[in-house]
Amino acid sequence: MTKSIHLSLDAMGGDNAPEIIVKGAAQSKIRHPNVKFSFFGNKNKLLPLISSIKMLKNSDIIHTNEFIDANEKPSIAVRKGKNSSMGMAIQSVKSGHADAIISAGNTGALMAMTKLFLRPIEGISRPAIAAYFPTITGESCMLDLGANIECDAKNLVQFAFMGQAFANIVMGVTNPSISLLNIGEEEQKGLDYIKEASQILSNLKDQINYTGFIEGDKIAQGISDVIIADGFSGNVSLKTAEGTALLVTSYLKKALSSSLSSKIGYLFARRAISDFKLQMDPRKYNGAVFLGLNGIAVKSHGGTDAFGFANAICVALDMVKYNFIHDLKNKISKISLNL
Repeated sequence: MTKSIHLSLDAMGGDNAPEIIVKGAAQSKIRHPNVKFSFFGNKNKLLPLISSIKMLKNSDIIHTNEFIDANEKPSIAVRKGKNSSMGMAIQSVKSGHADAIISAGNTGALMAMTKLFLRPIEGISRPAIAAYFPTITGESCMLDLGANIECDAKNLVQFAFMGQAFANIVMGVTNPSISLLNIGEEEQKGLDYIKEASQILSNLKDQINYTGFIEGDKIAQGISDVIIADGFSGNVSLKTAEGTALLVTSYLKKALSSSLSSKIGYLFARRAISDFKLQMDPRKYNGAVFLGLNGIAVKSHGGTDAFGFANAICVALDMVKYNFIHDLKNKISKISLNL
């Protein structure tokens, strides 16, 4: 990355803010030295942290005492959050001062405020949350992961085209395969709006590589590049996968310390085990993207550490690097959804 990219950080959002925000920014600078940050938050708390890290010396601090609480209702956050650390960081993207905003704060508030300030792209009725999903063969993209609890067929079809663009532009998949999450692979199974969306996508085979339904147990097999779901099902799937990853690593740790022979075996296999733990680490995939907006917004897990937040920053950097918004608008404008 040669061109300097300017990112706005909601420095007061998240369980361990602002410490992990600043440390995560510093970690991301190791991989991307040309990125510049604007930290939005309490200057008295931020200045000692940032001034102690040499690589962050060119960062800006935009002071505000206001922040969005983790339990704040989105409707209230929108009404009073314009001058909050989250609201000001989003508006810096709207004004063109920054290329993207990253926050570990309240998800509902972030979605509501980005939708208000950045506005949906023409042709998109509802933005969706998308993220990388680890699979046996590499990575897939899944959306929606919680922005829209209830959806109709039109929403799912739009999600499919946004997911297609994400996989194509950011993941580098030339002709990404698209699947709808369902309770079975047979055409007659599932709720009516899912079956309707499937029929619409089947009729648009010249515009999208739709491969049909996919069940939850097939997601991790990597048989589809993009998995589409309503926000309720997608969020449950994501959280279940994260919990399973922690369960597996916990079992492995116990097994390797259960006896002297297993401890000796660990000494011979620790490099492979280290690689395994990294692949299963949810922090590696931290950073969900709000697709369908006139600006780049990335949501980090609220309870992540500096390593996880740095990965969320890197997701935003990839989106900017690949000129995602411009390319997505071009793709959406050329699509005839026939709805």
